[in-house]
Amino acid sequence: MAALLYSARLHLDDNLEQMQQGTMMRKVKSKNWKKPRYFKLQDDCMTIWYKSKKTGNAKSAFSVSDVETVREGHQSEVLQSLAEEFPPECCFTIVFHGRRGNLDLIASSAEEAQFWIKGLRRLVEVVTNMDQKEKIDQWICDWFQKADKDKDGRMNFKEVQHLLRLMNVDMNEDHAFRLFQMADKSETGTLEGEEFVLFYKALTQRDEVLKIFQNYSKDGKKLTLLEFVDFLKQEQMESIGVMGLAMELIDRYEPSETAKTRHALTIDGFLMYLCSPDGSIFNPEHRKVFQDMSQSLCHYFISSSHNTYLMEDQLRGQSSIEGYIRALKRGCRCLEVDCWDGPNGEPIVYHGHTFTSKIPFREVVSTVEKYAFQVSDYPIILSIENHCSIEQQDVIAQQLKSILGEQLLITTIDGRIPVQLPSPEELRGKIILKGKKIGCLEDSLNGQPDEEPEGEDSEEEEEAEEEILRNEAKKKEKKSKQTLSEELSDCIIYCKSVPFSSFQHSRSHYKPYEMSSFKESKAHKLIREAGNDFVRHNAWQLTRIYPSGIRADSSNFNPQDMWNVGCHMVALNFQTAGTEMDLYDGLFSQNGHCGYVLKPTFMRDTETYFSPDNPQSRGDSALSLVIQVISGQQLPKVPNSKEGSIVDPLVRVEIHGIPADNAKRETKYIENNGFNPQWGETLHFQVRVPELALVRFVVEDYDKASRNDFVGQYTIPLTSVKAGYRHIHLLSKDGTGITPASLFVHIRMVDLSTEID
Repeated sequence: MAALLYSARLHLDDNLEQMQQGTMMRKVKSKNWKKPRYFKLQDDCMTIWYKSKKTGNAKSAFSVSDVETVREGHQSEVLQSLAEEFPPECCFTIVFHGRRGNLDLIASSAEEAQFWIKGLRRLVEVVTNMDQKEKIDQWICDWFQKADKDKDGRMNFKEVQHLLRLMNVDMNEDHAFRLFQMADKSETGTLEGEEFVLFYKALTQRDEVLKIFQNYSKDGKKLTLLEFVDFLKQEQMESIGVMGLAMELIDRYEPSETAKTRHALTIDGFLMYLCSPDGSIFNPEHRKVFQDMSQSLCHYFISSSHNTYLMEDQLRGQSSIEGYIRALKRGCRCLEVDCWDGPNGEPIVYHGHTFTSKIPFREVVSTVEKYAFQVSDYPIILSIENHCSIEQQDVIAQQLKSILGEQLLITTIDGRIPVQLPSPEELRGKIILKGKKIGCLEDSLNGQPDEEPEGEDSEEEEEAEEEILRNEAKKKEKKSKQTLSEELSDCIIYCKSVPFSSFQHSRSHYKPYEMSSFKESKAHKLIREAGNDFVRHNAWQLTRIYPSGIRADSSNFNPQDMWNVGCHMVALNFQTAGTEMDLYDGLFSQNGHCGYVLKPTFMRDTETYFSPDNPQSRGDSALSLVIQVISGQQLPKVPNSKEGSIVDPLVRVEIHGIPADNAKRETKYIENNGFNPQWGETLHFQVRVPELALVRFVVEDYDKASRNDFVGQYTIPLTSVKAGYRHIHLLSKDGTGITPASLFVHIRMVDLSTEID
């Protein structure tokens, strides 16, 4: 089976052959935890298992599709700590998608390490470049391997029944046997190779797609070019260059060369199109940078991380440069760095006054320099939480300058005092510091810093010293004791931290290059009391919102409330999965995943009337959203579920936006069918401010006795939703793909402001 699927695209080379023979390597978790493990690439070339000895059952396994990249040498903190004991050419790190921990390995020789490094990189490249058909083939192969218990390359009917349970299918035994007999062309009582593929195709026949196809096909066998054009116009709401688009899609997805030359689409090609990125609910034009990037920085939502260095909670969690790498790879553009005095004159980064581990500031900056612009070349903002002595602040400034070089912005882009913030386009490839500053930008540009700053309090100070903040006399006394390094102060250009008194005070006393930070409770209070003033404030000056200090478990607040008033840097704990991070990933999935999203026009005007609690202030822009949830495909089992259990899936659609738009609707649950559940239910929503709305599709396993279990989700900006028949490719709790799990829906959107009664 594996050979059948892989022969076309993957030929075994020396590296893969060595991996299949197996290798004893050290698995490393810490400086003192180094244990031998036997690693082996399975025959399918997509699964690697490892165990403690050469004999016995496999201890653990992972799929190549779980691997994001392979780092060579001492490229993790653990391996760096062993640099004197093991040479870099024997060391490598396997990095997984999502929040799964890395795997650090040490081979016995440089040659053995290279077998695995080169082999894994090749396999990751193969998986990355798979088209939709190859992903399905891979999925079939994976299931075949799991169900073929005696590993003879064939499956009898008992094994097929076991497979159906694994695949979330509760099928009548007689029907299953009929499909089995139909596929058993050799009449051997077993399925092998192409026979199993035939069985799978019969199992996965999409009657709901066939019905749509036949509605537009005159002969029921193919769609002519004109018939396909009709479908694209009437159902998919395509309107520009539709004839050319139809020909392009046929050429891209039609497997039959005969049909392709006749500009026709068979049912197989039609299904391939619907399952492809072109048939996805997400507008493919929004996968690249499509927004105007030449506007002032304060006109964008900016992807921002809180306690970026933490991998877990903020009391005892591990601090790691891996936190910065992961955030940057997700397109994050604002990173937090908590700086404290460290030993030997070297500043350290950790969550102060807690048991979290510590990392050298130098390593954080080196990591930022290496990964800053791999995903996006738009500017990075480093939010410096400064708790250091003047001496170590000088070290911070020196390390920033020496490591980041010209990337670090240490003067205005044109040498002049800014009347507004520059644009992301003008700041491409630059790293900006946010922090306290002595005097004004005008002073430092003229070489005359002359006064200590009255900067905003750090997060720890604001959380722990509420009474001091309420007592003005004590506050002034405290400020008089604060000192700031002139060298570090001079590096603060466009994001000078200032305390916040009121929106009126900010407007009359502050400059566009100054900014304030608010903890979530303060921001919520301002939203309740002065929503419109907050929107206006955010149209000319940056704001950063961060989680409350009482969130010891590093949980998150709902970012949507902050986006509703135009807050730019809504900092979340990226290490904590959940609805909040789903919304975050949803908003920033658009605009090429570059970390900047242009705010709606009505939020970029300092005289705007918009307030999230008064949608009429936006004008008449309501949208009717009608979602028909048709079916689901290959939904995964719930982790740690009982042996043989099958999910009872339901779909919930959530709208997250201004308060009046927040809504949830759900389908009924389908009993015992996670493989191809059919709902056929229609859900209706009215969205008053579509520009701020996110749509979240959630699949859950219904449980009448307890809380439903999470199966998968997908979150998307409403403005990125494509109308018509669309597939929604579900994501795990970690935000990683769970191919080929999907929902099939029909989307209809009507602008109510243009409808005629």
